[in-house]
This record gives sequence, structure tokens and C-alpha cells, in this order.
Amino acid sequence: MHTMAVIGTGLIGTSVALAATGQGVSVYLSDRNRAAARTAAALGAGRAEDPPEPVDLAVLAVPPSRIAEVLIAAQARGLARAYTDVASVKAGPERAVLARAPEPARYVGGHPLAGRERSGPLAARAELFRGRPWALTPHRLTSRAALDRGLELAELCGAAPVVMRGREHDEVVALTSHVPHLLASVMAARLRDGPAGVPLLAGQGLRDVTRIAAGDPRLWSDILRSNAAAMAGVVNELRADLARVAAALDVLAEEDVPAQEAAFAEDGGAGHDQGVRTLEDLLSRGVAGLAGLPRPGAGPPAAEAGLRILVPDRPGELARLLGAVAALGIAVDDVAVEAAEESGLRVRVPVPTADAERIGAKLGADGWERASAAESVPAG
Repeated sequence: MHTMAVIGTGLIGTSVALAATGQGVSVYLSDRNRAAARTAAALGAGRAEDPPEPVDLAVLAVPPSRIAEVLIAAQARGLARAYTDVASVKAGPERAVLARAPEPARYVGGHPLAGRERSGPLAARAELFRGRPWALTPHRLTSRAALDRGLELAELCGAAPVVMRGREHDEVVALTSHVPHLLASVMAARLRDGPAGVPLLAGQGLRDVTRIAAGDPRLWSDILRSNAAAMAGVVNELRADLARVAAALDVLAEEDVPAQEAAFAEDGGAGHDQGVRTLEDLLSRGVAGLAGLPRPGAGPPAAEAGLRILVPDRPGELARLLGAVAALGIAVDDVAVEAAEESGLRVRVPVPTADAERIGAKLGADGWERASAAESVPAG
């Protein structure tokens, strides 16, 4: 593969582009949000322009509900010789493509099973897919050439390709990805109404359960809606499990001790014992379910200031700034592009207030132009 177009320069699209450019592929970037495409280009992910001729592969990094319309538009202008996507729902887009796309044989569904809590091009990483599964879902008309391009893309990104049918894929990810995200959001939403002491006693267990709830709500709303049928079955089974657990907890949590003792005497302790067995059964099934999965390889916050840096509109300049920031011990995950201007990008670099002048002077000595004075942000 020599040339590629990536439509949609968020986390996944930009990560694909970074991996491809790292392997010597010429990548052309586009996004409805031009600032996102320019940010990806500034990271070294490719060029934010149209290709001069049809590319070997176009990657549609857009939400599931937009796959068909974007594919139709791309095929109408002869963008590529083959097409794939990276959406996490396959059956619905596949039906729309078969019904409406002018050249469905050139398309193969794809889904790299990788991601981060953060979204947008600045969260992208070339190594994001390394060692991760990459599902490919050819439909009944998919050509061998299109499937081969999808396989080549997965391998180019360091992923392990898995070929399966679209409906099977959706049933699997409903259980392994979509419902877990929904449950993380449900749990995280409860924190808004929790006791005042929640922030003081929140431990790693809570963070593990709620971590993925930080995903983009608009994107995830699209994903959940697009895979509603497969998710509904899983959620209904969970509802039955939770109903049994709630009933068991109600029995065990009886606060009227005399009434509890009377009930215990009346049924010989059967209700209490059944409640305990229900909880133990669920916890044991949880341990057994987890065993089937592959194993994966302090104080108050300080006041913060925002250094605003002007990044020239040249490929690789943003990546150079991020390298300089990382060398100063600053977390690059917190760097944000505030605006795309004629001369380049205005980037906000968060730093401790006490170190703002020192870090600003160091960046200035390295040739970076400050857009304005640092803006202080109170701790909180």
C-alpha cells in the first residue's frame, strides 16, 4: 500500500494515519472540522488536502450512522480503489452500503478494538493498535481485493486481523464493549448524587469501573443507537441478574431486627440463606467469566497556568512541540489546540503556575512563540 485517505481525524482516524505514515504510506486527511484535520497534519499524520489521484485505500473514521453516506460521496468522486471503516457497529452500516452504495464490492467493514478515554487527534498514538484485534467483516459482495486491503491495513498498524460476519461482530461487542461502556456511564452518573465524601474515598476500584465513561457522549450515543438490538438482549439479562441481587440485598438489609428475627424463625432462615447464596453465585460467576479473558500485558491539585504557543502550519511542527513539552516533564495528554488560525495553530500547554515563567522562557529559547501571557487557573 502506497497511498491512503483518512476521512475523520479524531482519535482512531489520526492514530491510523500516524501508523500508516510511520510505515511510509502517503496519507491524505480530511474532516468536517478543518481544525481537526490541520491538527492531525501538524502531528505528522499526513497532509490535510485531497489526493491528486485515487488512493489505494480510504479509511472512513466516522460514526456508524454516517458510514454509508460518507462512502457514497467518496465513491462518487472516485476517491479510492478500496474502502474500509473503523466503526464499532457493522451490521447496520453494511445493510445501508449494500442498499445504496454504487460500488459495494470495494468496501469491507473494519473495527480496530482499541481506544483511549480521551478523544480527538491530540489523543492519537501510532502504536494504539499494536497487538490489538482488528475485526474485518466482509459482506456477500466484498471483493477479494478490498478484503486484502483491509488485512494489509490491520497488519500495517501492528494489529491482529480477525475475519467475521457483521452480525456476529455486533453481538460480541455488545457484550464486550458497548454494554460495559453503558454500565460505566450509569455508575459514573450515580456519583453526581452521591454522598459528600465520595471524592475523599474514591479508590482504584471505582476508577477502574468508570474509566471508560469519559468517552465522547455524541459518538457513544450514535454507537449505542446503532447497536441497540444486540445490546437490548444483554441489558435485559443484566436486568434479571440485578433484580435477583436487589431482592437478596433487600432481605439481608432488613433494619427492623425483631422483624428480621421473626421472619428468620418463620422460614427457618431460608430467606436469609437464599440471599447469601444469590450473592455468592453472582460473584462466583463473575470470577469464572473473568478467568476466560486474556490477561493484558495524592494531595490537592496545584494551581495551573496555561501557556499559549503558536505552532507554524507545517507538517511535524505540533509533534515537535509535544516532544519539547514531554522533555520538560509535562503530560502531553493535557495539551489542547484552542484555535486554527491563518498562520498556524494556537496551542494551550497547562503548567504549574509556579513554573510557568521558567517553562515559558525555556520554550521561547527553543524557538517557540508565545501567543499571550499565561492565564492562571485556580486549583479545584
